[in-house]
Amino acid sequence: MADYTQHLKKHLQKAGCRFERQGRGDHEIWYSPITGIRFVVDQHIKSRHTANAVLRQAGLPKKF
Repeated sequence: MADYTQHLKKHLQKAGCRFERQGRGDHEIWYSPITGIRFVVDQHIKSRHTANAVLRQAGLPKKF
């Protein structure tokens, strides 16, 4: 099964999103300047649907 986490983080950084802090467990809190909100990124995203949902929260179009 594919792991989308590293590709997702690179895509978020290119779009101007930034890591803010470590969350609970294996989650990270990121900030999107596009939407102006914080969102959660899991450390082990195995589903393309979850990866695309994170992109949608960041205000970006689907990629996976």
